[in-house]
Amino acid sequence: MIGGNQMEFIAVLAGLLLATQIVAHLCRRVGIPEVIGQILVGIIAGPGILNWVHLDTMMNEFQEIGVIILMFIAGLESDLSLLKKYLKPAVIVAIVGVIFPVALMSPVSYLFGFTKLESVFIGVIFSATSVSISVAVLREFKYLDSKEGATILGAAVADDIIGVILLSIMISVVNQAEDKTGGQPLWAVLLLQVLFFGGTYLLVKWLAPYMMHLSEHLLTVASPSVMAMIICLGMAALADWVGLSGAVGSFFAGIAVANTHRKQTIDRSFIPIGYALFIPLFFVSVGLNMRFDRLNESFIFVIVMTVLACFTKLFGCGTGAKLAGFELHSSYVVGSGMVARGEMALITAQIGYQAHLLSSMYYSDVITVIILATVIAPFMLKHALHNSIAQQSK
Repeated sequence: MIGGNQMEFIAVLAGLLLATQIVAHLCRRVGIPEVIGQILVGIIAGPGILNWVHLDTMMNEFQEIGVIILMFIAGLESDLSLLKKYLKPAVIVAIVGVIFPVALMSPVSYLFGFTKLESVFIGVIFSATSVSISVAVLREFKYLDSKEGATILGAAVADDIIGVILLSIMISVVNQAEDKTGGQPLWAVLLLQVLFFGGTYLLVKWLAPYMMHLSEHLLTVASPSVMAMIICLGMAALADWVGLSGAVGSFFAGIAVANTHRKQTIDRSFIPIGYALFIPLFFVSVGLNMRFDRLNESFIFVIVMTVLACFTKLFGCGTGAKLAGFELHSSYVVGSGMVARGEMALITAQIGYQAHLLSSMYYSDVITVIILATVIAPFMLKHALHNSIAQQSK
């Protein structure tokens, strides 16, 4: 028999999943990213509006698994061969596109009263890029296989890796400051993390291919998918043990599995596992954490930071593309294609919130800025593509 509390939780899960499916469908019909609809479900059902659903221990566990699987899928979809092909422009675009948000949005956050650590972390949040929305627009305009499209995709891979490393460093600093390292000195913690990244290289190069090959000889159901899950959860646990976020470990686990010949099989199995339950609950939990009691006070902050969120990627990545030899109209396409923050910024914000890099007072404001920048991004990219097509037809 299932206890009353557990059955109530199961009923809540069913209700939330039904709501996310309906709202995500409606969002897609009107051309809005479905994650925004899922966050909206959390906002409406949670303390922000109706106060029906709260983040309890079980919901936290589910959303934690959601982050791990979502980051694994992000790593799985990080095409390193594409990054190698357009290495120079992609890396230049990614680096300049990370520098601008950190250099501009951090000091502006500090002027709004954030601590130095929170200010830097906000810069790190908005250094992230999510190109899933840009990909849809590029595909619509048949620009996905163009030099601009490939550079955007390659830069997004490099951008994710840089963002994950920056997040790792910040979590290490906070853990050391809050004495969550078991009394170990910072140099020992950093050494463990260097060894972790060294082990990640070995995983990508040899261990993951061997484990995936071994799974093909096991007489069990869906053994390649189970082996990929073992690699994903094992790397997440290992990353947590060395003082990083578990999501960092699962991201690199995804990259490792992506470099095996079973990538497409794992991709097809992990997407249903993640999106059937865990990932929607992660985005719902983002909404459940949001409050609106400070909306009047934070209105100016939200507007200023939304403008900066769009400007820093547009100008930063556009400048990077120009430095890489692109024409002005192509640089505009690359810059606007990197504006959307989406899942990566939401994951970074949530991980940082749990690691005390961002106070609960400002969490809702930052999420609102991410959502607004993500909604604005496809309109900017469409304008850039129309402009580029017009320039090429002259």
